[in-house]
Amino acid sequence: MSDLLERLRGRGWRLTSQRRVVAEVLDGEHVHLTADEVHARAAERLPEISRATVYNTLGELVTLGEVVEVSTDGRAKRYDPNAHQPHQHLVCTGCGAIRDVHPRGNPLSDLPAEQRFGFAVVQAEVTYRGLCPDCAG
Repeated sequence: MSDLLERLRGRGWRLTSQRRVVAEVLDGEHVHLTADEVHARAAERLPEISRATVYNTLGELVTLGEVVEVSTDGRAKRYDPNAHQPHQHLVCTGCGAIRDVHPRGNPLSDLPAEQRFGFAVVQAEVTYRGLCPDCAG
């Protein structure tokens, strides 16, 4: 069973066949699918699943904090099930591929006090950009 399915089951979230297939599609490392990609993959497993159901399920998963919406460069939002592991993203500026990365250090503590302007900073999002090997090739 996927980590996401285990977390959802642990929360007592009602796992209908549609919700289950969406969660199964989101399983794995470096998963950053658009809603349309989730729908296409879910429909391979459950042909009757509607686009609206996929969008609604993704919205619920984001609201629950079990999936994170990732937006890069005005492209379609992508959905990252790695919501409970602190990480940053590496994005290809050519094809839009996204990888989870775990740089050393803490971006919260890397921001000097004089640059916080009195804010109580609780979260930082760092995105690394470059060309993947295929696009650089």
